[in-house]
Amino acid sequence: MTGLSEDPAVEADRYRAAIEMAVYAEAHGVQTVNLEEHHCADNGWLPAPLTLAAMIIARTKRVRVNVGALLVTLYDPIRLAEDIAILDLVGGGRFSFVAGLGYRPLEYHATGRSWADRGQLMDECLETLLQAWSGKPFEYRGKTLRVTPSPVSRPHPFFMVGGMSPVAARRAARFGLPFHPPTERPDLEEIYRDELARQGKQGLYVSPGKGNTMLIVDEDPHAAWPELAPYFLRELQEYSSWKQEGVPRPGEDEVHSVEDLREQGRFTILNAADFRLRFQGPEAGSAVVHPLAGGIPIDRGWEILERFCEALA
Repeated sequence: MTGLSEDPAVEADRYRAAIEMAVYAEAHGVQTVNLEEHHCADNGWLPAPLTLAAMIIARTKRVRVNVGALLVTLYDPIRLAEDIAILDLVGGGRFSFVAGLGYRPLEYHATGRSWADRGQLMDECLETLLQAWSGKPFEYRGKTLRVTPSPVSRPHPFFMVGGMSPVAARRAARFGLPFHPPTERPDLEEIYRDELARQGKQGLYVSPGKGNTMLIVDEDPHAAWPELAPYFLRELQEYSSWKQEGVPRPGEDEVHSVEDLREQGRFTILNAADFRLRFQGPEAGSAVVHPLAGGIPIDRGWEILERFCEALA
């Protein structure tokens, strides 16, 4: 979620609204609430996904809460294992995440981590998480530890390794973990499966959901586009401003206008009838709604969510 206000009271209202929206979404058939992680963003993009995930899990009973991606290299791995174990216990196994490296050196600087050592940090974190969640003593930086309590999920809370590089694909295979790139990458799938075979391990390649675009349901899409496009543009322009040479990311196309936005396809506005036609049948893919994108006012966000849920029914 993102916001545009410097007023803490306004931001507090947006976070409270996000939690209530998650409760409403669960009651109306939504299967997953997805959170992200960004730091030092001008638009207030969510910097504390585990905190918000805990609040949502405490208020819900069935909906899965996923962080995609959780920048695991920015955390102390023992504390991260403990925090996720508690989320897993309280949520009864409903918490999941995509382990990501991130793509902004500033975030590493802000959290006291080394950008140059990010690959090594990822390897250490993944190994530590898996050992910590085993419930058994293990060696960690020269000392023997046993992390408690153990999560309810066995052998560990569900998570995937994210990334857009051959290194990321091979890393996931080496640990025997699912691999989930943010865009369709048949080349990385082949690398991942080859490395699994070489390591003698089993894994799971998870491609991005078919039709995985941000959907708005509105009975007058023509009128909704100029109303909502400025919020979409603010969010995408903030994202594009973080581009780093040589660091692959999804959705790198720059957008400057409503026309660019519509052509890119990251956001789609449909009326209810067209929405139902698009998402009928087992091959329809995932329908994703982002009701607070780019600082969309809370009242308008509720309208967006309610219409989306009505169309799902």
